[in-house]
Amino acid sequence: MAERLNSLNGAQSLVRMLEEHKVEHIFGLCGDTTLPFYDAMFSLEHNIKHVLTRDERSAAYMADGYSRVTGKPGVCEGPSGGGATYILPGLIEANESSYAVLAITTDISVASYGKYPLTEVDQSNLMSPLTKWNRVITRAEHIPRMVRGAFRAMTTGRSGSAHIGLPYDIQYDQVPLEDIWADGAHSYYPSRRTGPEDAVIEAAADAISSAKKPIIVCGGGVVIAGAEAALQRLATRLDIPVATSISGQGSLAETHANCVGVVGSNGGTDQTWELLERADLVIFMGCRAGSTTTARWEAPKPGARIVHFDNDPMVIGANYKTEVGVLGDLRLSLDALNKEFDKRKQDLQGFGGALAIADIKKRKFEIFNQHAESTDAPIRPERIIATLNKLLPEDATIVSDPGTSCPYFSAYFQLPKAGRYFITNRAHGALGYSLSAALGAWFGRPQSKVVALMGDGSFGFTCGELETVVRCKAPITFVVFSNSAFGWIKASQEADCDKRYYNVDFDRVDHASIASAYGVKSWSVSDPAKLDQSLQAALRHDGPSLVDILSQPLEESNAPVRRWMG
Repeated sequence: MAERLNSLNGAQSLVRMLEEHKVEHIFGLCGDTTLPFYDAMFSLEHNIKHVLTRDERSAAYMADGYSRVTGKPGVCEGPSGGGATYILPGLIEANESSYAVLAITTDISVASYGKYPLTEVDQSNLMSPLTKWNRVITRAEHIPRMVRGAFRAMTTGRSGSAHIGLPYDIQYDQVPLEDIWADGAHSYYPSRRTGPEDAVIEAAADAISSAKKPIIVCGGGVVIAGAEAALQRLATRLDIPVATSISGQGSLAETHANCVGVVGSNGGTDQTWELLERADLVIFMGCRAGSTTTARWEAPKPGARIVHFDNDPMVIGANYKTEVGVLGDLRLSLDALNKEFDKRKQDLQGFGGALAIADIKKRKFEIFNQHAESTDAPIRPERIIATLNKLLPEDATIVSDPGTSCPYFSAYFQLPKAGRYFITNRAHGALGYSLSAALGAWFGRPQSKVVALMGDGSFGFTCGELETVVRCKAPITFVVFSNSAFGWIKASQEADCDKRYYNVDFDRVDHASIASAYGVKSWSVSDPAKLDQSLQAALRHDGPSLVDILSQPLEESNAPVRRWMG
């Protein structure tokens, strides 16, 4: 299918527009309505790699993982009908977590609308509440303009997901060549950064200087903005404690003297909670102050002094009365705050954060180490985390489902580098995320060792994508915490329902054999003494690997989840 002298067809123009926006990877699944697009991908010369997936949901999760490690919009695609509905979970996760993901779903012909054709669904209304930007294109000449609009929306302000619906018939209609262009600034995000007002930065500095026991609580916005270096400078110069939400992990290296670690109801511990409870000023940075980070608003208490930095005006003051709200890109805002403190050298004071944190970590890890050194079987999750902490290289990228592995990893793994080296889907917490997102992360950061953590419930959601991983020759290591239950719910039934367990258990599955059948080098571990050597062998393997670990059930554990404690 050759390009005409003065025009392209709609499908070809979409390929060229993605190329103009420097897209290098598309994750997706074929369908009838996608035929023209796939033919354009086949016929045109371009540098875009299409990764065929086994499920549209997985394609969206792969695009999400890719986006998180690259700072570029991830792109996924799928056909009409079931493809459009399956792709939804990844879109809502990316949007609510503020990551740029574009979903392209082809559609039935415009000429067929309202005639009850196979796979008809109102894609516009379906996608509208779940995305930042959404269009079903009904004229081919609109394709370039709409693609530019999608990338502009995804990468500016609070980043998020976008959707383009592309009907079958307009993929064959002609598009003028002169409209095939892109704004290069929208190939990465954040794009078009906006800074804070000088007076507001001065007020924030005044509030911080007046505090006795302040604490910074970072959400995912710090890493998305690339503000880690500016945050480290502020934390070090003021010797101020820095805590994070799970999404905020990587804002500061967790080995840094001023990093408290995760606070809140999931991944927080009684020891890290102490600093948030006794703080007289809480500085939220790129954090929504939602239910998990605040343990359902248990702390800060109503009336606490709040300074809130965010690039979304709707977040500031949503949950707490805010003394100073700093609206702007987090990196520009932190740079401005550091410059303000540069002017106030004589007024700078240290808040004693490093000393307080050293005591907190000492007490926290004394408890952790007791469990991590246990030789009990089934294997305690603490022992798994301690072994990974010892074996993983410092630039490893770890992806976790929100189940058994997540609270233990967030509480106790010490990320040695700032940046997005830990990924989990905290907005909606759907199971089955990590296996797929890990492949997207590997395509985005192939030089990093990628490890995916999941429970056996999560494994069952997306294990079909192991074929995709093997086909792509991705040397990802998968770690399955096997306890034969939907453990999070079972532990909640233990805590909230007086151990009335109902429909949460399933039969033991040999995950290593399943993975081996797909061509994944696999190990099963039930003996704690063999855990180290099995994980070490899996991490060293030069292809996909999996370790299936018979692990302690969550309802019997010492999981760092606030509602299950006390």
